[in-house]
Amino acid sequence: MEFRWFGSLERQVPVIGQGTWYQPKDNRRDAIDALKSGIDYGMTHIDTAEMYLSGEAEIWVGQAIKLQRDKIFLVSKVLPQNASRCGTVVACEGSLERLGTDYLDCYLLHWRGSIPLEETILAFERLQDEGKIRSWGVSNFDVQDVREAKAIKDRNPVCDQVLYHLRERAIEHALLPFCEQHRIAVVAYSPFGHGDFPDLRSAPGEVLKKIAGRHHASPRQVALRFLVRRPMTFTIVKASDPQHVADNAGAGDLQLTEAEYNEIDHTFPLAPRPAELPVL
Repeated sequence: MEFRWFGSLERQVPVIGQGTWYQPKDNRRDAIDALKSGIDYGMTHIDTAEMYLSGEAEIWVGQAIKLQRDKIFLVSKVLPQNASRCGTVVACEGSLERLGTDYLDCYLLHWRGSIPLEETILAFERLQDEGKIRSWGVSNFDVQDVREAKAIKDRNPVCDQVLYHLRERAIEHALLPFCEQHRIAVVAYSPFGHGDFPDLRSAPGEVLKKIAGRHHASPRQVALRFLVRRPMTFTIVKASDPQHVADNAGAGDLQLTEAEYNEIDHTFPLAPRPAELPVL
């Protein structure tokens, strides 16, 4: 598994991590086992949020990382309606309790809401001072939002977690170059789309299959590798099947050629820049 420096942090993180969004509520045992298996494969970046299953996903993560917390780069998120100066602290403490840990490696604002950004960032700084979080970041922020966040204390968020997959490459227009310039990690969520992964019988699917065949890899591994081809990009993938976990992890060691990256780029071309950053 390839590890990289995570934004401005003095911490290396695997390029392929594990997400917990959209886990079925009745899937507890499989989800926990999948997370443990992913950790064994080196996918030690685990992402969750107070929103996921109304906090239940954090409990599952806590059970999966028990006795191996020191290996994990653990991330959770505060909902925008909870992100006031006091509310952020309360939300973080709730997440820590459900996760069974006394700190988060990174704490994110899930998306921008009506509460002034300065309140949230002041709360993040308090949580850092108290040792409850080691860094903070944002999610679903476009360039102007990130600019505003970094201007409040003249300090960059560590990461921006955004929608990014082969059919949705809007971040490449401005957000990704901006984050690279300022050493902000970009974490792709829903890297296979949301039911939007190319049909392998289609012409685009055939391209992925052809490239995968050259490397004894899978088309999904090829897709993941394309998303993390740039030095500031990472991705988090949800899985609850052992075979899917192993397949996802395999993308962390896959090496494609520049010609193959160009072939994928041509097959899944960058669409015109949308008026707003796409989100799910």
